[in-house]
Amino acid sequence: MNQLQLFLPCAAGVEGFLADEVHGITGLTGQDLLVGRGGVLLRASWRDALLLNLHSRLAQRVLVQLAHRPYRSENDLYALASDVAWEIWFTTRQTFKVEVTAQHSPLTSLNFAGLRVKDAVADRFRHKSGVRPDVNTQWPDVRIHLHLTTDEATLYIDTSGEPLFKRGWREDKGDAPLKETLAAAMIAASGWDPHGDDPRPLYDPCCGSGTIVVEAAQIACRIPAGLQRRFAFEKLLPFQAHVWTAIKNEAAGAVQASPVPIFGSDVAFRMVDFAQRNAERAGVAQAVQLRGGDALQRMPPCDQPGVMLLNPPYGERIAAAGSAGRNASERAADRARGEAVGREAAQTEDGGEFFSQLAAHWKKNYSGWTAWMLTPDLKLPGKMRLKESRRVPMWNGPIECRLFRFDMVKGAVRERAAKPAPDGGPRHEG
Repeated sequence: MNQLQLFLPCAAGVEGFLADEVHGITGLTGQDLLVGRGGVLLRASWRDALLLNLHSRLAQRVLVQLAHRPYRSENDLYALASDVAWEIWFTTRQTFKVEVTAQHSPLTSLNFAGLRVKDAVADRFRHKSGVRPDVNTQWPDVRIHLHLTTDEATLYIDTSGEPLFKRGWREDKGDAPLKETLAAAMIAASGWDPHGDDPRPLYDPCCGSGTIVVEAAQIACRIPAGLQRRFAFEKLLPFQAHVWTAIKNEAAGAVQASPVPIFGSDVAFRMVDFAQRNAERAGVAQAVQLRGGDALQRMPPCDQPGVMLLNPPYGERIAAAGSAGRNASERAADRARGEAVGREAAQTEDGGEFFSQLAAHWKKNYSGWTAWMLTPDLKLPGKMRLKESRRVPMWNGPIECRLFRFDMVKGAVRERAAKPAPDGGPRHEG
């Protein structure tokens, strides 16, 4: 267990940020830490695997690679799984499940591929001990992952169990909530650092159930992402309870008060209540200030300019976010229209009006602030009549998005917006 091959999958576009996070958690560099497609590969210890599960905010899972070689048929997969020493990872008293993912695999049935791996695992145990472990597809003790490309197969054992975005504090949520891992990626991409040389307040004016503000507050308070949940490695044979307890105690001892104020608001008071309860369960109720209010009217929450970070409303959320002054029937009509379009759609005509009003409000009242907005609408800067200073590609599940940065500079904002460069101005991907 001294040297393991680990793979940490993440959302597309987050790989570089995840590599930086892994370096910060483990200290690994060079050939021990490589950026791959859809994740990060590293050579690390069992203790590192535990630390990454506890602290990583960007990884989806922490997988241990156990086998990797070319394949052409399901029989090759059986042979691959038969050679793995499963008995050093779990016992016949535990249940397991095989999950299969593939990219351009020539096999006709991924279910049959998974079945062959399951047979190989069970047969190996039976040959060695006369007993085989049972399969549990709902709540297995052990998850085995098979990943297939065009001609190569890789087997992993999962040390995480439930995906790592499930932090253990979210119970109250609205429609289409932002995943915690994506909120953390937005924070990482923005460069917001409450412990840096120039700590700045953070504000989400469309906070919903509070995902961004809770993630930011836990970062500010140095509360590990996984401190309140259980992990699959606790059921694996290499697990030592005293080592894990020491790791958690060390992490808990580093928790502190937030060095910067963190704010959130939402036009729906029901969502503010959700966010407050989530913040309490996450241990950051004292670090965040939450209140109701229309994003088009809410004034800056503090005197010091800070960072706004938001997943702005689109689809049905537009009607709710800019509902000031509208009667019930108008809001209901907007909601119906939004439901027909769906959240993943680009902004509607109402959305354009909302965002132009939001930009005007910011230019008038938020001088010196920086706003980062995640949206699937690549034309959002035009609708806001603002020029982005940066755009970061990012995926919200299957939806391709951009994280736009807008700088609310004192004066000259209107003038620059009115006179774009002849070619539309430079745009930076990354």
